[in-house]
Amino acid sequence: MDFGLKDRVAFVMAGSKGLGKAVALELAKEGANVAIISRNEENLKKAVDEIKSATGKEVLTIVGDVTRKEDIERAVKEMVERFGTIHILFANAGGPPAGGFFDVKPEDYLKAVELNLMSTIYAVYAVKDYMINQKWGRIIASTSISVKQPLDNLILSNVSRMGVISFIKSISNALAPFGITANAVAPGYTMTERIENLLKARVEKEGITFEEAQKSMIADIPMKRLGTVEEFASTVLFLASEKASYITGVVLPIDGGFIKGL
Repeated sequence: MDFGLKDRVAFVMAGSKGLGKAVALELAKEGANVAIISRNEENLKKAVDEIKSATGKEVLTIVGDVTRKEDIERAVKEMVERFGTIHILFANAGGPPAGGFFDVKPEDYLKAVELNLMSTIYAVYAVKDYMINQKWGRIIASTSISVKQPLDNLILSNVSRMGVISFIKSISNALAPFGITANAVAPGYTMTERIENLLKARVEKEGITFEEAQKSMIADIPMKRLGTVEEFASTVLFLASEKASYITGVVLPIDGGFIKGL
């Protein structure tokens, strides 16, 4: 299937590992020009080497912090200087630390909002004029199943990511007349370093084995397994494509059936 992404320009935030790297790889496979931003220069180099080896595509790398407005704006400027414009934004950031109400402080919520919500807002404002002027754009924000079904021991994620989907829904209405779609994806339990760390935290807190923690995590997933980064990235790829031109303002779970609500 031709997704119509050849020579499109994609900005992948937090793209040096995990879900972000998987998305960058899939976009590059489809012929898109990809730029990724991450704080870790070593991880960036590893990601670029992997993507180039798999696709032959050169990837623009930017060392920066997605919670810093100036770093996002610098990244977009470098992209436009290199590729001329930007078509696709994958707004992504790591998850806040695990913890429940009694484990976190009020200032921790502010850090979570800066990480998940403000990074998305900074990026959208940095790219919107290019998309509006060319009357084509795809904005996809990565959130979590916690926006549909709050998760125990992840109160910072539960709170901060709700703002992301409210923002995405609001801008979807404003940007639709310009041929720009804005959607959010809500990954469930997917085998990434983040999930591995959550499992380890549960092991430490509850005094159980890693295998027991993982078995407990998948117990409520109808498919009885964790998702893969490839499954997640393929969904993002579709939303970024020409094939998804009439889909906007939605939150799409990628969760193996975990969410119980309608």
